[in-house]
Amino acid sequence: MHGFTKDELKLLYSLKTPVKVQDFLDTLPMNFEEKGTTLMSPRRVMREKKAHCMEGALLAAAAFWIHGRKPLLLDLRAAPNDDDHVVALFQDRGLWGAVSKTNHAVLRWREPIFKTVHALAASYFHEYFLDDGKRTLREYSRPFRLDVKKYEGWTVAEKDLWHLSDALDASPHYPLLPRGAFRHTRLADSMERKAGSIVEWKRSKI
Repeated sequence: MHGFTKDELKLLYSLKTPVKVQDFLDTLPMNFEEKGTTLMSPRRVMREKKAHCMEGALLAAAAFWIHGRKPLLLDLRAAPNDDDHVVALFQDRGLWGAVSKTNHAVLRWREPIFKTVHALAASYFHEYFLDDGKRTLREYSRPFRLDVKKYEGWTVAEKDLWHLSDALDASPHYPLLPRGAFRHTRLADSMERKAGSIVEWKRSKI
């Protein structure tokens, strides 16, 4: 079903809880795609030892699947002038949480305290902003299942998984706020912007 080697499974089996999955992702350097854009499978992420947000979400989803959870992604869709963010969803006692790979002090792990996916997605709104303070999070996807036949092989693929990115982008998305509500939001203040500028991993100097 998953296609992993014994060594790969040993690592994934060690990630027994969402907390352990998040802790592992936090040890991986950010994939800055310096040699071109990538969307690596969990196998390639474990081999290359780096990941960007969707690559991290895919690895988290694979670990969840190994441990009997559903492999679910959530797409947080931003305004056209900003980037989307992808996290891996999980449930604990019926409440939603998220594992997130990010290079910033924001858009990170979410405790499983949310009754709905909408509530979880909305928790990212205040920290989703541009350098000028404009808040840009607009929509969120329906939980995107990876355990379907047409996506078979995604865990160990050697080619980039652009078909998954396209499918996630094309999946049903829902407005985060009612129409017109964005006009009344406050800009992120100077302290928020300062926190948002903190990075965990720096690009290598060439």
